[in-house]
Amino acid sequence: MHRREARIAAALPTSVPTPRLLSSYDDGDWVAMVFEDVDGWTPITPWRPDELSRVLDAITQLVESLTPSPIVVETIAEQLHEPFQGWRALQSAARNKRDDLSGVPDWARRNLERLALVESEWEAASAGETLVHFDLRADNILLTPDRVLVVDWPHASLGAGWMELLQILPSIAMQGGPKPWEIFDSHPLGRNAPDQAVTSVLAAVAGYLVRQSRLPSPPGLPTLRAFQRDQGVPAIEWLMRRTGWP
Repeated sequence: MHRREARIAAALPTSVPTPRLLSSYDDGDWVAMVFEDVDGWTPITPWRPDELSRVLDAITQLVESLTPSPIVVETIAEQLHEPFQGWRALQSAARNKRDDLSGVPDWARRNLERLALVESEWEAASAGETLVHFDLRADNILLTPDRVLVVDWPHASLGAGWMELLQILPSIAMQGGPKPWEIFDSHPLGRNAPDQAVTSVLAAVAGYLVRQSRLPSPPGLPTLRAFQRDQGVPAIEWLMRRTGWP
């Protein structure tokens, strides 16, 4: 992951709002990167309206500046082919009696077959020409008095620009911001996005969050699963609203 980040950071044009990579080191075992020091702060959570407005405007500008992608990278479908099979993995595990689905929201359990089907369409739905960061959240954003910068680019891939907005909204809601649809439906990136494609990608994101939240914590990251679980709640709520399924 760090090698990929070093490669992407080195290739990003200077127009991209991110701290510049100054140098990197790779001896085959250890990887280190040195970035420009920026005097700034991460957005305050619960989200403040003024900072949220700045970030949402910056996402629009980010997508516009990275369409078409200025660098050659894998598609997001190639990058996330395995992780974004959450509902299908849960469906298979339940069918084979390897998982009783405890902790999975009741609505998702009732609609697991339909969720798995919609999720299976996400790769085609994600096609696009934009370089998307696709790991946006408060701790990957740096504010200065006049700039909004995005840090940590190891997952940057080629996809549809509206996905950049979709991906950040569950974490914004989790951290005291508006409901995802309250932003997405009126935002320049969201209001013209194709409905079925949005639902398919949202299903994949929600399935990923729900499935990952039920796995054991990785070493050194004891709060990760709770963080994923808490993002999954507004993602599921948004998906319920979009599908209208009982």
